Amino acid sequence: MTDKTKFETAINTLKAGVEYTYDNDAPITEELFNKIRWKTGEDSVGLAIETTICPHSEINYIKLKAEMDKL
Repeated sequence: MTDKTKFETAINTLKAGVEYTYDNDAPITEELFNKIRWKTGEDSVGLAIETTICPHSEINYIKLKAEMDKL
């Protein structure tokens, strides 16, 4: 299983349907996790409103890492 697949599976295990984007490699380190752009809504023209602070209390790096380690 690739790091990308582990990451995506772990995110969906913690909270299904979460929308996010990231650049390059799967965010498997805390540094990369902190660069994830989490979608929090859309503006009046339909563009994503994003933040790098995870708005989901179910998801943080420690929980994500634990889920990824199970895979």
